[in-house]
Parts: sequence; structure tokens; C-alpha cells
Amino acid sequence: MFFKNVFAYRIQIAAAITAASLSEALASKLLVSCAGLDKQNKGWVPCRGDDRMVFESSGHIIFAMGAETKLLPASVINRFTKERIADIEAQQGYKVGRRELKDIKEAITEELLPRAFSTQRVTFAWIDTKAGRLIIDAPSVGRAEELIELLHKTIDGLMVKSIRTEISPVAAMTDWLAGDAAPADFTIDRDLELRATGESHATVRYAKHALDGEEILAHIAAGKRSTRLGMTWNDRISFVLTEQMQIKRIEFLDIIKEESGTQADTAEEMFELDFTLMTGELAKLINSLLDVLGGEMAE
Repeated sequence: MFFKNVFAYRIQIAAAITAASLSEALASKLLVSCAGLDKQNKGWVPCRGDDRMVFESSGHIIFAMGAETKLLPASVINRFTKERIADIEAQQGYKVGRRELKDIKEAITEELLPRAFSTQRVTFAWIDTKAGRLIIDAPSVGRAEELIELLHKTIDGLMVKSIRTEISPVAAMTDWLAGDAAPADFTIDRDLELRATGESHATVRYAKHALDGEEILAHIAAGKRSTRLGMTWNDRISFVLTEQMQIKRIEFLDIIKEESGTQADTAEEMFELDFTLMTGELAKLINSLLDVLGGEMAE
């Protein structure tokens, strides 16, 4: 249970949330399988192999959102629509108009949806009740916002806001590169994206490439800014920081995996140890990132 791509948010009533109260709230909006004409359903699902909706360790509470989506590709709808149109035109002797075409396509979609296969995905999140943060493991902002939207519908009075820092990630990452000096507790790795600020949006990407040469400085001098930067924190976690302050491609290094793997005898114990270790380390990493970015911006 190690998160890979995280967004951190400020959650205002985190201290009032307990594992019991959150579990009760999530149970009111469980995931229901798509039926009939449903294209997609979202709801809460157990966060581990048993039926428990949440798991709590040292003030960190993990939970999960499930989404079920009907698989009905546009190519399939279009094929059936063309066949239906051909039949209608052969019977009526004139071409189908644009409005009728739209009605036919909608009717075909309604006919096919009940027979379509479904796919499910799960998005995990945890609430750090001590720091007042919501951390979501999501590949994109859109996926994270799906979970936040459902959480708002589930918990009355919940306030979730993006964390904004006094120094933007773009400005900080560019300064670190220009000065060839990583902030305290961090080292700069070998992955980088630089993007021009003008209308061209010209982008240069480096993967597994040394970032201390004149070429990088020339790009910065020409006006490009760092929008992604590979870094390592305290020799324990490597990651890529983005302009949206997403922490991507998180990799817990061998020292952490050794601490986890040597103490667990069962899958349940492994889940608990991994979660406890992950939240402890990621919480410290987020704190360190906020510090080097000047702290959170005052409201």
C-alpha cells in the first residue's frame, strides 16, 4: 500500500473526523453497480481486502472511492447507427436528417448500454487529521477532483482547498536549477521538463540526464521555466515535483522497503505496516516541500 502520484489538499474539519465517523459517513454512499441506462456510478468501497471502509493509524485514515463505467466505445455506437440509418433510408427512400440522426444515435446508445460490459477503478486517499490534510493518490487533477466532489456530498460542511505556497513550484524549481543547489534535505535527480513562457510553449524534456550542464542554464536564460523536476528527499523517497505541486512517480527507496518487509507475517500485517510507514514518510516529505516553498500562502 504505497501511493504513487499524490495531490495534497487542506481539509478544514480534519481534526473533527474520526475513523468511526468517517466510516459511518462513507457507508451512506456506497458504490452501486451500473444498471439499465447508467453510464457511470461512483461511491465508496472498502479500502482493503475485508469489508472495512477505513483503516486508521496514528491519526492517518485511509479510505477509497470506486467508479464503475460502462464500456461502450463510440465506434460500436457509430456502427450500429450506420446500420439503422441504412435500413431507414432503404425503407423511406430519403436521407436521414441531422436531427433524426441525433435521435437515432441516442436510441442506439440506450439499447446498447444495458448489454455493455463494465470496468471498475479505485482511487485511494488518506486524511492526516493532525496536519489537516487530504492526500489523494491520483494520476490527474480531474481524478482527484472526482473524489473531492463525492466527499463533499458525503460529509456536510466539509471544506477542501488546494494548498498554495508562498513560492510557486515553477519559480522554486527553476531557481534550484539555475543556482545548481537543491534545498536542504533534497537532491536533484536526472528528470526535468522546461517550458517556454511565451506563446510558443516550447518544451524540452530530459530523462535520466545530467542536469548540471551549460545547456540547462542556456534554456533558463532563454526564458524557459521548470515545470517538472526529479528529486530525492533524505535518500528515502524519490519523486517528480510538478508545476501543480503534484508529487508524481513516488518511489520509496530500499531503506524504507526493508523496514517494511522484515516485520510482516500476513497480508493484513503488511497492509498495516506499509500504510503506517508510508503515511509517516510522506507526511514528513510534504512538510519539507512546504518549507522549501516558503510555507502555505495566507488566506
